[in-house]
Amino acid sequence: MIKIRMPDNTIKEFDTNQVTGITLLDSIGSTKLKDTAALMIVKDGGIVDLDHNLKDMDQVEILTKTDPRVLETIRHSVAHVLAEAVKDLFPDAQLTIGPVIKDGFYYDFARESSFSTHDLEALEKRMREIIKSGAVFSRKEFSKSEAIEFFKKRGEDYKIEIIKDLSEEDPITIYFQGEFADLCRGPHVRSTKCIDPNAFKLTKVSGAYWRGDSKNAVLQRIYGAVFSTEQELNQHLNFLKEAEERDHRKIGREMDLFHFQEEAPGAAFWHPNGWTLFQTLVSYMRRKQKKAGYLEISTPELMSRCLWETSGHWEKFKECMYTARSMDEDRVYAIRPMNCPGGVQIFKHGLVSYRELPMRVAEFGRVHRFEASGALYGLMRVRSFVQDDAHIYCAENQLMEEVTTLCKFLLETYVDFGFDNVRIKFSDRPTTRIGSDTIWDKAEKALLDALEILGVPYTINKGEGAFYGPKLEFVLSDTIGRDWQIGTVQVDLNLPERFDISYIGEDGKRHRPIMLHRAVLGSVDRFIGILLEHYAGKLPIWLAPVQVAVLPIGNDVADYAEAVYTQIEDRDVRTILDKEAQTLSYKLRKHIMAKVPVLLIIGKEEKESESVTIRIRAKQETLSLQKTIDYLEKVAHHK
Repeated sequence: MIKIRMPDNTIKEFDTNQVTGITLLDSIGSTKLKDTAALMIVKDGGIVDLDHNLKDMDQVEILTKTDPRVLETIRHSVAHVLAEAVKDLFPDAQLTIGPVIKDGFYYDFARESSFSTHDLEALEKRMREIIKSGAVFSRKEFSKSEAIEFFKKRGEDYKIEIIKDLSEEDPITIYFQGEFADLCRGPHVRSTKCIDPNAFKLTKVSGAYWRGDSKNAVLQRIYGAVFSTEQELNQHLNFLKEAEERDHRKIGREMDLFHFQEEAPGAAFWHPNGWTLFQTLVSYMRRKQKKAGYLEISTPELMSRCLWETSGHWEKFKECMYTARSMDEDRVYAIRPMNCPGGVQIFKHGLVSYRELPMRVAEFGRVHRFEASGALYGLMRVRSFVQDDAHIYCAENQLMEEVTTLCKFLLETYVDFGFDNVRIKFSDRPTTRIGSDTIWDKAEKALLDALEILGVPYTINKGEGAFYGPKLEFVLSDTIGRDWQIGTVQVDLNLPERFDISYIGEDGKRHRPIMLHRAVLGSVDRFIGILLEHYAGKLPIWLAPVQVAVLPIGNDVADYAEAVYTQIEDRDVRTILDKEAQTLSYKLRKHIMAKVPVLLIIGKEEKESESVTIRIRAKQETLSLQKTIDYLEKVAHHK
């Protein structure tokens, strides 16, 4: 006899040793089966198919297709519907993998011809036909040899390759929907009738490598968005449209900030306007750090491999590192992927007294990390970037105050950039790490105690700490609600041990300092990309690479326009003078497209009255020249 605990805590008993979700629902009534998409086993929160064999005293919840908890399962099922549609319309395509991702799924196919926009439309039409047919998802177990033979008959070579890597002992599951079959762990909804045929959309096609390795075959990846209702889908598609308009790569072209080219993949070529914006961020951070008692250093980008072996990076991170070797020297160098080991050498050079602690040392260091070419994405995912790193060396009794001060420092900085919605994640020890559990216990406690003192909410990011210590991650929400993980504060009790650094205490003896890693903007390059998308390129005046454009209309005001330009430029306001012999409408359109925040229009009336017409983001008024200069000087240096 098997007993199942129902959602209302009543017990249903069955005189059999095999009870599935369907058996359970049949005992309740056919209407319930019709409305149910899946079951949830309460004790572990896992969703299972209705074909799933329940265990004695399992407590279940019955999930309908409108339950938000079943949405991921619906997305997984839609991925299988796409795979069936592709095999129907393009029999030459081979199936690979099709996982659920945020807001939908993707499925990779091996096919010589490329999928077109027209193909996506045809696939959507076929998918809706499959969905409306009400095909039931059914699960069947196979042995490894049986599964290989099954897919060999269907000519699915990639599925066979996946199966060969699986264990001999564990059963292999294949899901069927009508005649279509796919290798899958599940779960799936009961039938395609649980899917709203108007609540999905195939969004794009891109290239991908089999198993993410650039040495393997190139595949075609079809992305799909899936939601519970058509309304939710439309909201998402509008969001995607807005995000596309805010794409920092597009805005970068309009503002003439940067570009990328194949000869230096993953590394930006910064144009004058872009480099001005870059240096504006660096200057802001320098001023803020100086007030907070930081010392700035610079360390080499090229250092011997032995340094990275000592730090532990070579063992844990070498696949992401670039190396170099001279033709005349048998020595391996690493091009730094991070700044920490170089910064430690500054502290280690000479004796440090307890009176010098806490020692706050900052560096704007360029780092280089290998990223697969398919993962590169504008400024957001690069191979070469500048980090606004800092390392704080302190005594154990100073740790709490330093962590608390650091958190305040980061939060204040984000407000200055227009981000007031900031969340903090606490990331504890990962599986792969260095150092003893005793050291990790002490480091994790320090961060948690500091958060309690600050009284700020936080979430636990289980197992996501750095390999050398736990960390706090600062996540910003932008204008359209996207989250960006930016800053970090990390407690490190391992690198001081590995590099054997110490300070002379009040007792005249050597003591091991605690090391804090801190990044506020993180990657300066990426932070610029985030700012451009957050503001849709319409940066605050103090950040804009070109703050003011002086627009003379007609040759007879050229001398006055020149004088206006000079006086504003003398106040250290980033200004350009547009001398083109064009109409006002042309000049306005040109500089609005370039996202210049302040436009000064100068015609005959302005010259005669020694005034200017000032236009700031579509708001326009006429002011005296002196008032305009005073105002611009104030807003241009706001931060």
